[in-house]
Amino acid sequence: MIVKLTQHGDDWALVLDQPLLDQLQINSDTPLEVRTDGQTLIVVPAHREDRQARFEAALERVNREYGRALKRLAE
Repeated sequence: MIVKLTQHGDDWALVLDQPLLDQLQINSDTPLEVRTDGQTLIVVPAHREDRQARFEAALERVNREYGRALKRLAE
């Protein structure tokens, strides 16, 4: 997809189509992290602490319930 910047007051804005936003599950309330590697613009949903805590709790539960079976499968 090729897009152009749009002037928004004194600034410039990158307008993303709704199907792309839907695919990424991003809406106007989603905090975004914007960074660059010097050549590429990288825009990702910002990590939220509650999401990280839920992930770690789920991982701990899976390891507790299925850890031995997963270890045997890995051998």
